Amino acid sequence: MSLAVRHLKLVAFRSYARLDLDVNAPMIALTGPNGAGKTNILEAVSLLAPGRGLRRASPADFARKQQGIGWALSALLDTQTDPVMLWTGAGEDGRRSAKQDGKAAPVLSLGRVARLLWLTPALDRVFVEGPGERRRFLDRMTLSLLPDHAETATRYDRAMRERNRLLKDGHDDPRWLSALETQMGEYGVALAGGRAHALDALLSAQADEGVFPRAEAGIVGEFDPAMTPEAFARLLHDARHRDAQAGRALTGPHRNDLAVRYASKDTPAAECSTGEQKALLVSLILANARALHGETGVAPILLLDEIAAHFDAERRVALFSEIAALGAQAWMTGTEPGLFEAMEGTAQRLVVREGETGSAVEG
Repeated sequence: MSLAVRHLKLVAFRSYARLDLDVNAPMIALTGPNGAGKTNILEAVSLLAPGRGLRRASPADFARKQQGIGWALSALLDTQTDPVMLWTGAGEDGRRSAKQDGKAAPVLSLGRVARLLWLTPALDRVFVEGPGERRRFLDRMTLSLLPDHAETATRYDRAMRERNRLLKDGHDDPRWLSALETQMGEYGVALAGGRAHALDALLSAQADEGVFPRAEAGIVGEFDPAMTPEAFARLLHDARHRDAQAGRALTGPHRNDLAVRYASKDTPAAECSTGEQKALLVSLILANARALHGETGVAPILLLDEIAAHFDAERRVALFSEIAALGAQAWMTGTEPGLFEAMEGTAQRLVVREGETGSAVEG
């Protein structure tokens, strides 16, 4: 049995006062005008995993403004074993919580059930933006393969922020600083190792050069993922004066970058055309999905916002064929129904419209 959403329910979420949607196909095509609420559905599905969703919004931003009572969403998922009901939401205070099969669960634990990958128009500039955007992209792919990666990153960031604060304020308690540096050593090495594992796995899972290009990629920067936690902690200890002057830690996996090249052209992704960059992104996401399928036996759920508009008919057919071959459930959006003609008979076609009482789905 594949991982798939079988029913999605939204309450006071974004433009939806309420939505009850039965899903009966491996591919779902959502069409409608811009602003109708298509991406809101993909964003809701993305919140079945840890994190801030595909728009990176705060929990308070998800609430339907006209109602002001918080928000909630739930989904019935087919998994490898038994169906699972996931719920997440927030009250008027904006604090997000989660449940699995009716029992309270940490939000971070959602990643052990729902493996999700997504591409949005905002990611089209990932190769030309700053290193932080590429690290975030790599961390999302890593999380799909290693569900504990989110908790590792959270603990590393927490320890780093506390150390930065102590150094900035001039606190010189060596035991306190050493304890934080020990934590940064442990979680920083695990963070870097997880990223390296994920990148190796997805590069090995790339398909032969075809409609979508092969990518060469590596993690660049001063931090060596082969470093031991003890060595990293010592490095941080010796850098206290320098980091205090800078106001931040100048060494660690938070300073590394993801470097990507178009393999057959031997060209950095940042120097490729917009269309080539989009094709590279799709190639990496498909490779990530194959790697996940190879390691777990289950393909992830794919969320592809406005994906078809960037490709000609040949690439659209190739993309739909790749998804079908993976056996992945894919949610896709587009303004024109014609963009999904190649999926005729194999997809659930839904039309999203904006009405007086909020967005509605037909079909």
